Amino acid sequence: MTITAPRELDELCYLTAQSMTSLVTSEHFKLIKKLGEGSYGKVMLAVHQKRGTPMALKFFPRRSTTLQAFLREYNLSVSYCTHPSLTRALGIFYSTPSHYVFAQEAGLYGDLYDVIVSEEGVSEECSQRVMSQLSGAVSHLHSLGFVHRDIKPENIFLCDCACRWVKLGDFGLARAQRTKVRAVWYNSPFCVPEVECAKRVSDAEEETEDIWMSVEPSLDTWALGILIYCLLTSCFPWEETTSDDPSYCKYRDWFNRIKQREETQDTVREENEAETDVAPQFDSLSSFVLTLLRKLLNPLPWLRPGPDEILSYLGGPWLLKTEKEELRREQEAQVEAKKMHERGGVEGEKEILGRRER
Repeated sequence: MTITAPRELDELCYLTAQSMTSLVTSEHFKLIKKLGEGSYGKVMLAVHQKRGTPMALKFFPRRSTTLQAFLREYNLSVSYCTHPSLTRALGIFYSTPSHYVFAQEAGLYGDLYDVIVSEEGVSEECSQRVMSQLSGAVSHLHSLGFVHRDIKPENIFLCDCACRWVKLGDFGLARAQRTKVRAVWYNSPFCVPEVECAKRVSDAEEETEDIWMSVEPSLDTWALGILIYCLLTSCFPWEETTSDDPSYCKYRDWFNRIKQREETQDTVREENEAETDVAPQFDSLSSFVLTLLRKLLNPLPWLRPGPDEILSYLGGPWLLKTEKEELRREQEAQVEAKKMHERGGVEGEKEILGRRER
């Protein structure tokens, strides 16, 4: 991990603040349609009036966005998002009386959320292809010393209709590693279990002090694990990552049971039993990908691996039905090999075929 990039980012924000210009959007761009909208503002598909270049213009309301926050996201995107699966700013930024605006690469085919909730869903092969790209993108950010902190399907944009190329975007919450931020709980499975204490604070009627936490790569690791589940099942594993959610509790109990068996080095028979008593929302997934998910979704953040752990699980079966089909084919091949061995191997098989021909 490098510590120079976050320092350079602060310097870039200072320098670009000196060169901020004011423009009238309609004099330079033709707005086509709205691509997205959120708490940050909105994103519009636009075409440059002179060059005809398509791009996405991201509008930040000045009344709710500080200049520092705007320049931080812009400079991070334009200077450090050099990985092919990170959305990059295009070097155009300006202000209007009501908004701060910068241009970025346009995701012309929507976002991953639209694909996940569609009738077709996402295939097993496509899921692995998407996660391979995102693993590299997030590892790149981490190597520079940044944590994204907002990985979710709505922030993953498609460069084609078949998800052959995706890009992670929206760096508004990205922060340097090890910095302290206020712990904020929100109702989503992407919210990590270590901020459950912040929910207790928000639920308390009397005023309490804020809880602060360190920005760590493990935050992104957890989000990638949830994303894998979403891709394979088209739904969430639980509603909120707290002890109040029955589905999360079932997962946590299953996780702890397997952990105890591994620590006590139980027999193969008991390991097989661990596969059968899997948390019910995971019963359509293969034992292969469940091993990966137990690593990414470890309730203890310091035990979660980096995003590149995903690369070790590409190519194998991620769905239970695929795993069973591969096992069936393997068993058939073993039976066939045994028959050939009993008939004297390949040479014996050739001799038998030769007799039949005569």
